[in-house]
Amino acid sequence: MSGPQCCSNPPTLNPNAGAGHVEQLGGLSTYVSGSPNSKLAILLISDVFGYEAPNLRKLADKVAAAGFYVVVPDFFNGDPYVPDDANRPIQVWLKDHGVDKGFEEAKPVIEAVKSKGVSAVGAAGFCWGAKVVVELSKAEFIQAAVLCHPSFVSLDDIKGVKVPIAILGAEIDHLSPPALLKQFEEALAAKPEVDGFVKIFPKVAHGWTVRYSVEDVAAVKSAGEAHQNLLEWFARYVK
Repeated sequence: MSGPQCCSNPPTLNPNAGAGHVEQLGGLSTYVSGSPNSKLAILLISDVFGYEAPNLRKLADKVAAAGFYVVVPDFFNGDPYVPDDANRPIQVWLKDHGVDKGFEEAKPVIEAVKSKGVSAVGAAGFCWGAKVVVELSKAEFIQAAVLCHPSFVSLDDIKGVKVPIAILGAEIDHLSPPALLKQFEEALAAKPEVDGFVKIFPKVAHGWTVRYSVEDVAAVKSAGEAHQNLLEWFARYVK
């Protein structure tokens, strides 16, 4: 994830974006959308730009509209990656915000959600967040997973997954290139006990599901297709 792709098209963060609200959940400030009475929850784990990205919150609202209680925690504690900060290039920033730390911090969030009466939890991760979701999948803290243009995810990670997992990848992606996604697909095919789905979207680049321009009709269409796949996966396995 050290390449430029993980940091291209940074969003303009907006703490007031979305139809939901921010509350403390499991020790983290969390954007929450949807009915707290829903028995089904979805955890969205952001890329390095964090939980104030408007497109991510828009997706959270869309998933909430399908009947889920959606939570988007701030795993960076108010310190998202800032591309213009020359003193903290991505490698330096990542030392403070490792995916292992994200995995540990996700557990109390899931516990907090379950304490509200939620009976099933799905999780979707974007770039940085995808690795956290994989770790949750390996430890069976969640019932279903979706990875969108994953970063840091290895073939061994996929072999260790124990819950239904959908992987949505980009044709133009140095972090998870199509060749690696094909290996993921083969590994999942060799695990009949785990339902897996791998899809490579043509003509899009790493980050396309959340870091698209709302003015770009083709980009919005590709992102929308991925969002629909994500929703269908959770509708099938989080119930």
